[in-house]
Amino acid sequence: MLEIRDLHATVNGKAILKGLTLTVGAGEVHAIMGPNGAGKSTLAYVLAGRDGYEVTGGDFLVDGRSLLDLAPEDRAQAGLFLAFQYPVEIPGVSNSTFLREAVNAQRRSRGEPDLDALQFVKLARQKMNSLGMTDEMLKRPVNVGFSGGEKKRNEVLQLAILEPKVAVMDETDSGLDVDALRTVARAVNALRAPKRSFLMITHYERLLEEIVPDRVHILADGRIVGSGGPELAREIERTGYAAYAAAAA
Repeated sequence: MLEIRDLHATVNGKAILKGLTLTVGAGEVHAIMGPNGAGKSTLAYVLAGRDGYEVTGGDFLVDGRSLLDLAPEDRAQAGLFLAFQYPVEIPGVSNSTFLREAVNAQRRSRGEPDLDALQFVKLARQKMNSLGMTDEMLKRPVNVGFSGGEKKRNEVLQLAILEPKVAVMDETDSGLDVDALRTVARAVNALRAPKRSFLMITHYERLLEEIVPDRVHILADGRIVGSGGPELAREIERTGYAAYAAAAA
């Protein structure tokens, strides 16, 4: 579903990704861990097409289609979703308006008619009920005044409504207490599906206790330097990244 081929990228002229290769199959959840500065968030931003992150080599594909030359909005319409480490606030724009515009942009790209306001609210309530959420969040401006846990739950709601093929979750556990982490993890687990792949980027093993991945990869110095099952995350919790960082040097 997600295939990354020998990806190289720079930020402000500095090489950050240095030949990253990874395949996440349909229905799989893969986790990427690594020390600070390894390139984890850079990978997320490169996939999403953020300005200032220049690809200097390689390619990446979603469902067999290269997205490298597409604009960020076209990548989203092709099925790529990015959950930010620090979700932004959008004052004056309600969640309902924001999500309906996003859904309708996707529908237009597929040649489907827009959802009107009532049709959208019905869809949103169905998704929120399945995730154990109330529709109160729809009335609020996007992320304005939200707690850390509310911002992350709001992103999970976006994921549920947009139904991407590949979801990249950039440090979803950042800023969450234990209860909020478990709430978000339950929602993410509810969205695991045979035709959806997840790439979870995290520093810590605690997230992977709640969202058990199929594979864990260690990123150091811009490359994947180790891979294994969920037990690899537990090993890192015990021993740290020193051995992998040395191997990448």
